[in-house]
Amino acid sequence: MQDKEKIKVIIADDHHMVLEGLEALIKVTNDIEVIGLAYNGHHAFKLLELNQLDVDIAVLDVDMPVQDGLETTRKIRTEYPNIKVLILTMHNNESYIKEIIAAGASGYILKNRGASELVNAIRTIYAGEEYFSKAVTDTLIKSIQESKKAKPNPQVKLTKREKEVLALIGKGMTTKEISKQLFIADTTVETHRRNLIDKLEVKNSKELILYVAKNKESK
Repeated sequence: MQDKEKIKVIIADDHHMVLEGLEALIKVTNDIEVIGLAYNGHHAFKLLELNQLDVDIAVLDVDMPVQDGLETTRKIRTEYPNIKVLILTMHNNESYIKEIIAAGASGYILKNRGASELVNAIRTIYAGEEYFSKAVTDTLIKSIQESKKAKPNPQVKLTKREKEVLALIGKGMTTKEISKQLFIADTTVETHRRNLIDKLEVKNSKELILYVAKNKESK
């Protein structure tokens, strides 16, 4: 591969030994070239101002003095939208990951992974795709699953009768009490109960009661 076809990257990390190690790892490839090293986000941005036409990807740590990886990602994606950002950090933290993705990063990998993953991530992002370490993806999936349990889908459409039955279930009323209150058959109440359990993605009547209680608290 000729030099002009190489993927050109800059790397920013506040630890000099990490920078040198990453540069050495990338040097053994024949398709990626490190054209700049920075010790914080501000320094990285200055490098981009000098070499913006030649940089394809900025590899950034999150925790850096002067200007951190999150703010640097935002600035790069605003000022130089053609330059992709890959986060390389030891933080597998949900809030970090979500903020970085929202800022426009194309990838997020962990420092405890091997050199091959860094190289693979750079190549994948250069090809126009996104790349996340498996552990990072697992963290996001877990977050989504927990969010669904804590906050049932607000877009769920309930019929007028289902809302009435749900309200009475929330009061702790039995099937027979609900049927008498609404002048409907016991079997009809049970049908509405099953539909509510399915629509609200809960397991049983106890969770329906909890659902009503939580929604009252949030109003």
